[in-house]
Amino acid sequence: MQEKMPAVCIDCPTSRVARVAGDFWLILIIRALLERTKRFSELHQELAGISTRTLSQKLDRAALEGLIERVEFAELPPRVEYSLTKKGKEFKKVVKAMESLAPLYEAECKNICIA
Repeated sequence: MQEKMPAVCIDCPTSRVARVAGDFWLILIIRALLERTKRFSELHQELAGISTRTLSQKLDRAALEGLIERVEFAELPPRVEYSLTKKGKEFKKVVKAMESLAPLYEAECKNICIA
């Protein structure tokens, strides 16, 4: 007789990690911020194809999740910088695991990202 799999909790810690790791733009934003603190315009330029609206929404979500810190400077023109929190830096493990699997898809990809 087969054992029943336990019910999957949609709001357990593992599910929450999966929601972050499975969010295409969010994980790429985390990857970009692993290098260093960046401004909105730098992230927008680095993440080719993301709209400013989507980038703004994903940065807001990451801040709510406690993954990034948003620092506003009282300057003209206004300056805002984004950096990873300690929690956000822990996703380096996820990014590295994904990068280690990337060679499995090289033949299928038209454009290979070079980090």
